Amino acid sequence: MRRYKNHFLIGKIVEVEAYLGEQDPASHAYNGKTKRNEVMFWNGGHLYVYFTYGMHFCSNVVTEQEGIGHAVLLRAVEPIGGLEVMARNRHITLRAERDKQNLCNGPAKLCEAFAIEREENGVDLCGDDIWIAEEQRPNSRPSIEKSTRVGITRGKQHQWRFFLRNNPYVSTGKPVQ
Repeated sequence: MRRYKNHFLIGKIVEVEAYLGEQDPASHAYNGKTKRNEVMFWNGGHLYVYFTYGMHFCSNVVTEQEGIGHAVLLRAVEPIGGLEVMARNRHITLRAERDKQNLCNGPAKLCEAFAIEREENGVDLCGDDIWIAEEQRPNSRPSIEKSTRVGITRGKQHQWRFFLRNNPYVSTGKPVQ
């Protein structure tokens, strides 16, 4: 969830990828702590945001204790609330269900829709601006699948991508084989 300009932007996380620091050659933390990846080494519960390909932001949830550079990339969310604001942030119009499905179905799209940029790097996810809440559905256990991660060249063998089976909001990126 995100509080943004007097609106609540709400989405259900449907796809993530794990990046396990110094044991994972695809991780930004593989070669240790730098100015760019410093937030990955903070205590878990912070947002690590980075700029990629000279045009997109991507966001990760830091997951370990201070000094261990592990994080989970937020790959896709199912938009639930604040869709019109998300669409404006993405400079698109929601005309059909397919438009809604493409609103946040990739890490860069997600960041753009939720207005997550460099300024959000290091945000405490237990704060009032951006946070993760547990879904309150009793006896609801989603079917989670795993695969190799998407779009990496190193550490391709790890099945560290997790997504909700048959969810139409999962990204269209193909796992690395």
